[in-house]
Amino acid sequence: MPVSPIDFGRYGHPEMISIFEEEYRHSLWLKVEVAVAEAQAELGLIPKEAAKDIQSTAKPNIVTLDRTMEIERKTKHDVVALVEAIAELCKGPGARWVHFGLTSNDIKDTTLGLQLKRAFEILMPQLDTLCETLSKRAKETENLLAVGRSHGQHAVPITYGLRFAVWLDEIRRHKVRLQAVRTRSVVGKIAGATGSHAAFGVKGIELQKHVLNSLGLGVPVATTQIIQRDRLAETITSLANLASSIDKISTDLRNLQRTEIGETYEPFAKEKQVGSSAMPHKRNPVTCEKISGIARIVRSLVPPTLENIVSWEERDISHSSTERFVVPQTFILTDYIVREITRILDGLTIDEHAVRRNLNLTKDAILSELIVSTLIQAGFERPKAHEKLRAHSQAALQSGKGLIDVVRSDLDLRDLLKEGAFDVERYYESIRDVSRKIVDEAVSEYKKTFPK
Repeated sequence: MPVSPIDFGRYGHPEMISIFEEEYRHSLWLKVEVAVAEAQAELGLIPKEAAKDIQSTAKPNIVTLDRTMEIERKTKHDVVALVEAIAELCKGPGARWVHFGLTSNDIKDTTLGLQLKRAFEILMPQLDTLCETLSKRAKETENLLAVGRSHGQHAVPITYGLRFAVWLDEIRRHKVRLQAVRTRSVVGKIAGATGSHAAFGVKGIELQKHVLNSLGLGVPVATTQIIQRDRLAETITSLANLASSIDKISTDLRNLQRTEIGETYEPFAKEKQVGSSAMPHKRNPVTCEKISGIARIVRSLVPPTLENIVSWEERDISHSSTERFVVPQTFILTDYIVREITRILDGLTIDEHAVRRNLNLTKDAILSELIVSTLIQAGFERPKAHEKLRAHSQAALQSGKGLIDVVRSDLDLRDLLKEGAFDVERYYESIRDVSRKIVDEAVSEYKKTFPK
């Protein structure tokens, strides 16, 4: 019975999950054995008849996963079980030559490279979809003025377009990183025990290149009996970095959905969706919260991956059990939350009435920077102007008056801040104008970096 929420379908997209299923991994093991046999035959290392026999036998519908696992229960060794399962069904010399000169991780690590290759092929287009969604929302809201917040307190105004542009450029950088990581991680090895190519002599390096090129994998310069795990650690760390940015976006959206703020709302099926078993009125940001929780799991998978870099001399097996958890979970969960945040952003409702209400909530307090700048331009020294506004801001807060009214009651400032001395609407429009430029640059940079 399934135990993991991935296994019983709560989290994860079927396309990504299928890459890490036992049936698919087993089929790739067979594929690698065939690729090696074919290359060995071309190089004269094994008879061509043996390669043909292995090629016609090592197919998932012939050498089944069930049979391989049945043998493994006796041998207690998965690759030995695979080789025996192939050999027992060969009709010619293939039984003699299958797995010739190989070690287990020639099959396992090369298969892992193929799984990573396919996983990146699925994930990267999802990042494109996310970036396209962010680009669209940024353009839609580049003029939507809203209160900015720092430390959870009202600060200088921004636009929603700027928020989306910041997120867009962040995800763009993640895609740039992952493209570089993919080049270093999507590799294999056909180098035999200890990585010395001892069984193949001078033809070993040529054999490895031949096999890995035929499989569409990168060729490492040097390996031990395993592919060095710094490659995989970089991959998992980069995915955790991506997951953390998605967590950041979902956390911002969760906060903006607070009743007291009420500016944004994630998609909610009003006809049937239930927010609370006790309180029927609730519309909770459950998908954003789910994303934050899953991102914590992804981040937690980084430390064991870093520890797996350490291996006794040419190899040990301490990394193997860890990776059976880490690799599938990291890719499946990261891909899943990329899809989920894309769906949220695409269907996100922005309550513009609430946005305007919050912009005016503090009665001009968010204009303190503008007033300080105006005073400096009028001749005040900055420390004096800042202290004036600090004191007046506190007075306005305690009295419930608007900051501009309190400032204009100051005899030292009255003449400087007559009607028309500063233009709030022009100030707001300058923020919108800068927002439009930043949005255009963020969208342009994404399109320039990843042209269609």
